[in-house]
Amino acid sequence: VVVVVVVVVVVVVVVVVVVVDVLVMVLVLVVVVDVVVLVVVNVLVEVVVVVLVLVVVVVVVVVVLVLVVVVVVEVVVLVVVVVVVVLVLVVVVVVEVVVVVVVADVVVVVLVVVVVLVEVVVIVVVVVVVVVVDVVVVLVVVDVVVLVVVVVVLVIVLVVVVVDVLVVVVEVAVLVVVVVVDVFVLVTVVVVVVVVLVDVVVVVVVVVVDVVVLVVVVVVLVLVVVVVEVVVCVVVVVLVLVVVIVVV
Repeated sequence: VVVVVVVVVVVVVVVVVVVVDVLVMVLVLVVVVDVVVLVVVNVLVEVVVVVLVLVVVVVVVVVVLVLVVVVVVEVVVLVVVVVVVVLVLVVVVVVEVVVVVVVADVVVVVLVVVVVLVEVVVIVVVVVVVVVVDVVVVLVVVDVVVLVVVVVVLVIVLVVVVVDVLVVVVEVAVLVVVVVVDVFVLVTVVVVVVVVLVDVVVVVVVVVVDVVVLVVVVVVLVLVVVVVEVVVCVVVVVLVLVVVIVVV
C-alpha cells in the first residue's frame, strides 16, 4: 500500500511538473509574441509618422523654393520696369526738347518770312511803325507758344512720375506680403520638426521601458519555475528514500 501511494504521488508530481513546464513555455511564447508585436507595431507607426513628416517637409521646401523664385522674378521685373520707365522718361524728355526746339525754330522762320513779306509789301506806307509792331507781335506769340508747350510737357512728366511711384508702392507691398508668408512657413516647419522629434523620443522611451519590464517578468517566471522544479525533485527524492527505508 505504501509503495502504491508513493508511486501515485510520484506520478502526480511528474504530471504537475510537466503541466507547469508547459504553462511556463506557453507563457514565455505569449510574452515573446507580445514583445515582437509591440516592437513591430511601434516601429511601423514610427515609420509611417516619419514618412508623413518627410512628405510634409518636402512639400514645405517646395513651397518655399517656389516663393523664393516668385520673389526673385518679381524683383527682376521691378528692376526691369524701373529701368524701362527711366529710359522712356529720358527719351520722352529728349524728344520733347528736340521737338520744341525744332517747332520753335520753324515757327520763328515762318514768322520771320511772313514779317519780311509783309514789310516788303507795306514798306512804302509805314516802314518804321509796321516794323516795330510786327516784331513785338511775333515775340509775344512765340513766348506764349513756348510757355504753353513747356506747361504741357511738365504736366505729362508729372503724370508719368506719379504712375511710376504708384507702381513701385504696389510692388513693395507685394514683396512685404510674400516675405511675411515665407517667415510664417519657415516657423511652421520648425515647429513640426520639433514636435516629431519629441514624439520619436517619447515612443523610444516607452518601447525601452516595455521591453525591460517584459524581460524582468520572463526572468522572474523562469526563476520561479526552476525553484518549483527543484523543490518537487527534492520532495520526490525524499519520498523515494522514505519508501526505501520503509520497505527495508
